[in-house]
Amino acid sequence: MKVGVIGAGVMGRGIAQVSAMGGYDVVLFDINHSMVEVAKKAIEKNVTKAVELGKISQEEKDKSLKNIQFTNSIADVKVDLVIEAIVEKLDVKTNLFRELAEINGDKTIYASNTSSIPLTQLAAGFTYPSQMVGIHFFNPAHIMKLVEIIRAEQTSSVVLEQAISYVSSVNKKYIIAADAPGFIVNRVARHFYVEGLKILEENVASHDVIDDLIRSAGFKMGPFELMDLIGVETNLSVTESMYALFNYDSKFRPSRIQQKKVQAGYFGRKSGRGFYSYES
Repeated sequence: MKVGVIGAGVMGRGIAQVSAMGGYDVVLFDINHSMVEVAKKAIEKNVTKAVELGKISQEEKDKSLKNIQFTNSIADVKVDLVIEAIVEKLDVKTNLFRELAEINGDKTIYASNTSSIPLTQLAAGFTYPSQMVGIHFFNPAHIMKLVEIIRAEQTSSVVLEQAISYVSSVNKKYIIAADAPGFIVNRVARHFYVEGLKILEENVASHDVIDDLIRSAGFKMGPFELMDLIGVETNLSVTESMYALFNYDSKFRPSRIQQKKVQAGYFGRKSGRGFYSYES
C-alpha cells in the first residue's frame, strides 16, 4: 500500500515518518517548497536520533528515508491511502478532497487527521463518502502511541478495517471513536487548555507558574508548553471549531489572550515565540 500525506507541517511530517518507518512508500506533499525542505530535515533529524538511542538500526533509518518522496506537486499523490493534515477549515479540506478524488478515484481511502471537524460532514460533500474515515494522530506523531479512528456515518466497514490495519502496522494503539465534536481526546483535553487560559486571563497565576503546577501534578507538560509545541494557532482553530459545534457554550469559549498571540504571529516553537520565547 502506498500512503500519501497532505501537509508537511509538524503533524504531516510526523505521519509521513511513522508510515515510512512502517515500511510504506510515502508521498509527502505541501504546496510550500520551504515547508517540504523543513520537513525533510526534521524527519532526518528524528530518525538519526532514533539510531543514536538504539531504537532503530542505521539500515532501518536509511530504508525509512528512502521510502519518502517529497513533492510540491499534488499530481504525485496517486496512492492507496491519503491522509490530510492541513488547516482546520471545512471548506479548505472539502476542496482538497475533491481534487484528490479526481487524481485517485473510488478505490483510494481518504482519511482526515482532523481533531474537531465532524467526519460525517466532510463525507457528505465528498464524491466517495464511503471511502472517507478519520485517522487522528497526536503530536508529536512519531512518539505518541495513540491514534483515534473515527467512523463517519457513511464510512464502509471495509474502509474502517483497512484504517485499523494501517494504524496497527505503524506500531500505534488505536481506539474507535464516534463522530462527535472533538471525538474523545480533544473533548477531554480542551479544558486542559481553556481553563489554563482562563486562570491566566483572571491573573490568578502566570503561564509559567500554571505549567509548573501541572507538571508537579504528574503531567509531562503544562498547557502553555503544549500549546507552543502543537502550535498556538492550531490549538485556537480547534477551540473555535468546538465552540461552534457545541452551540457556543461558554465553557468552550476561545481565549482573547490566545487570539492576540495568533494575531501577532506568535505560534510557538515553529515561529520562535509563543507563550515562551525560543529565539536563540
